[in-house]
Amino acid sequence: MRYSSQVKPISYLKAHAAEVLAQLADAREPLVITQNGEARAVLQDVASFEETQETLAMLKILALGREDIAAGKVKPVADVVARLRGKRTTGR
Repeated sequence: MRYSSQVKPISYLKAHAAEVLAQLADAREPLVITQNGEARAVLQDVASFEETQETLAMLKILALGREDIAAGKVKPVADVVARLRGKRTTGR
C-alpha cells in the first residue's frame, strides 16, 4: 500500500476533521498527518485498527508457541488428550 497519496498536513486535519473521519471509514486506508513537513502520526478507522490489533495478537501467540517448541516445552498430543479425557470422566 502506498501512503504517499494519503498524506495531509495537520492544518488540513484541523479544518476538515469530520470529512477526514468519514473518508477514513469509507476508504479504510490510513492517513499520514504531517507537522512542519514531517510525518508525525497515522490515523485509521476503528475497524482497521481492531483488525490490526487482532492480527498482532495472533502473531504474538504464534511467536510464543515457536519459542516454546524451541525450548522443548511440548508434550505429545496423545498425552494431552488422555489427560483431558481423564479430567472429563472424573469431573462428572
